[in-house]
Amino acid sequence: MPSTVPADRRNAIWLSDPSVAAAEIARGIGYGAVVLDIEHGAFDLADLERFIPFLRHLGMEVLAKVLGPERGPIQQALDFGATTVVIPHIENAAHAKAVTAFAKFPPLGDRSFAGGRTSNYGGFTDDWVREQDTTTRCYPMIEDAGAIEDIAEILALDTVDGVFVGPSDLSLRRDRGAYSREDGDFADLAVIAAAAAEAGKPWVLPAWSKEEKEFAVAHGADQMALMMQHGALAAGFTAPFEQVAAIRAGR
Repeated sequence: MPSTVPADRRNAIWLSDPSVAAAEIARGIGYGAVVLDIEHGAFDLADLERFIPFLRHLGMEVLAKVLGPERGPIQQALDFGATTVVIPHIENAAHAKAVTAFAKFPPLGDRSFAGGRTSNYGGFTDDWVREQDTTTRCYPMIEDAGAIEDIAEILALDTVDGVFVGPSDLSLRRDRGAYSREDGDFADLAVIAAAAAEAGKPWVLPAWSKEEKEFAVAHGADQMALMMQHGALAAGFTAPFEQVAAIRAGR
């Protein structure tokens, strides 16, 4: 099935703080999407209020991985202008049904209206509600054992537009220990990919390694986060350090 994600937004970077330079560099390279790790990163509400519209102005899709599966963080991310809300720690289908409702307006869900940025600081219409429910996406994370067991039921929910995989937590919660890209890990990813294809909905993978990228392409992942901000810094600092060490060793 063809991807529903525009080709220029299939590659994402993963940011842990609101670095304007990182966003501008990534956009200049050609990245069209950014994952904001609000759950584990250094973002406060003032950062998000400024940084999300900046990213949108750059032409990037914003996937906001919120603090937790609660109404407040979900609605705040959408009210600030995030294009996709990624919800961590979904336990099962029943939990997903309750929590993803906060990302969609009634009668589809239970999102509360705020007369801010997304409504041009004014009122709203039924057409605006439909547009918001259609163009903003809700991706529960598949990172708990119960979530992968209920993957088909989760993807069948009208309030769910796709799923975002959390491979590290999924490995821990499936009793495989630290995520090491073993057969069991890829077997779980294959289950998620197949369920998403069957539902006709996108799935997203943080794909740091070449083998994960190859798997994601082969199994029709709609988006990939290709590099973490901290990983990019570590790689960038390491290369010249090792280069000069080799030069000195060869003298």
